[in-house]
Amino acid sequence: MGKPTGFKEIPRELPQDRPPAERIRDWDEFHLHMPDEKLQEQGARCMDCGIPFCHNGVLLAGMASGCPINNLIPEWNDLVYRGLWREALERLHKTNNFPEFTGRVCPAPCEGSCVLGINSPPVTIKNIECAIIDKGFEEGWVTAQVPAKRTGKKVAVVGSGPAGLSAAAQLNCAGHFVTVFERADRIGGLLMYGIPNPKLDKKIVQRRVDLMAKEGIKFITNTEVGKGYPAEKLLKEFDGVVLCGGATKPRDLPIEGRNLKGIHFAMEFLHANTQSFLDAQKNGNYPPNGVADPTSFVAGISAEGKDVLVIGGGDTGTDCVGTAMRHKCKSLIQLEIMAKPPMERAGDNPWPQWPKVYKLDYGQEEAAAMFGDDPRRYLVTAKKFIGDPSGAVKQIQIVNVEWQKNEKGRFIPKEIPGTEKLLPASLVLLAMGFLGPEDTVLKGLGVAQDERSNAKAEYGKYATNVKGVFAAGDMRRGQSLIVWAIHEGRGAARAVDEYLMGSSDLP
Repeated sequence: MGKPTGFKEIPRELPQDRPPAERIRDWDEFHLHMPDEKLQEQGARCMDCGIPFCHNGVLLAGMASGCPINNLIPEWNDLVYRGLWREALERLHKTNNFPEFTGRVCPAPCEGSCVLGINSPPVTIKNIECAIIDKGFEEGWVTAQVPAKRTGKKVAVVGSGPAGLSAAAQLNCAGHFVTVFERADRIGGLLMYGIPNPKLDKKIVQRRVDLMAKEGIKFITNTEVGKGYPAEKLLKEFDGVVLCGGATKPRDLPIEGRNLKGIHFAMEFLHANTQSFLDAQKNGNYPPNGVADPTSFVAGISAEGKDVLVIGGGDTGTDCVGTAMRHKCKSLIQLEIMAKPPMERAGDNPWPQWPKVYKLDYGQEEAAAMFGDDPRRYLVTAKKFIGDPSGAVKQIQIVNVEWQKNEKGRFIPKEIPGTEKLLPASLVLLAMGFLGPEDTVLKGLGVAQDERSNAKAEYGKYATNVKGVFAAGDMRRGQSLIVWAIHEGRGAARAVDEYLMGSSDLP
């Protein structure tokens, strides 16, 4: 598997990113590409490790360990090392409908459980995955695969994020007529509007959507099931329904001053930004005169010239940071209620668990380059927002916290008296995660919900209490990773196929 001594001879190497000061001047992807020869060297580092934990896809300590879609990682690493790129692409597509997405935005739990990572830098799995699919499109190997025959069965998929798209792709492959409903004006869900263009170019999302349309999948946008389109109509017009609406209900911060102007949920900010950007591209207004001024198109929530404060970490917080930097914000601070992660694995975070270590992501790297330091402030929380005479936010009061056990033995944050501090804030972005799905369609169909408000459907079966209605992805499991969404979309497709046909050949 790879070169037997490759992991000893070849150091881990990643492609360079464009310099922060350069990339914040536009909305292009910031990752550069490596030549094939370098990628083949990195593939050679994949060990003949006996038990490849990289593709086991299980939960350890509440987080993913290995690839949840069970990518055949050692196989395509070996094929890349040998220069057999087309064969590598075939292996990759056996388990993953959208490697061009996961290769860009997945946090790579596969690398966290790589056996080489026990005592050395792990194999660059994510980068090789992305290179395989990019080469596949460049060479014309990725083409529309139209089913040879149709079953006559009709299936509705509600939601066009990674779970919905993977379910649609698999059901179409089985020969069913598939219709995908999306309430936004473009297909892709969070792939389109939740992830900024520098991390996932929307042309890449649209390229895959266009390919799926050629394969026979019907996409309906600007249609919210349960509002403009009656939910019960799905049961009359389709033989099966898959609910993949995501977990889009944001966690709020109900403290004093919350109603001041200038305080927004992160997704309001990110969605408005990307929609304005794509509309400007479509209308020929970006870039103006060939100059990619990143603020030239902004309509809606702008961070230009403002003191920006992002509350919450994770990918969404990072994306808010990167977007605000491109808006030319005046200053930027990001609040984290958790402690700063260690530089190396702690004793209670052994391999092959997901490594909870410090990481300077792209947004924080850009803020540090412009303002001199990582913008994150750890072990702090917001106490109240303070407004100006016009009713707009101008400051935030924060306080340090420490984590202590309560009477039930659970760790909770406790304020440290005397550590209060005021920070300037003319734009506040709440990026504290999501509570669960919006329940319009669930209530419209009479779908039972669990104690966390998610659609109640057993993992592996995906069937809800309503006959013919299935649920997958974040709408079923809660906020999670793109690879779990794809895993569940594929699993739900197989369950629907079995329901419709009595058996299924889908993987």
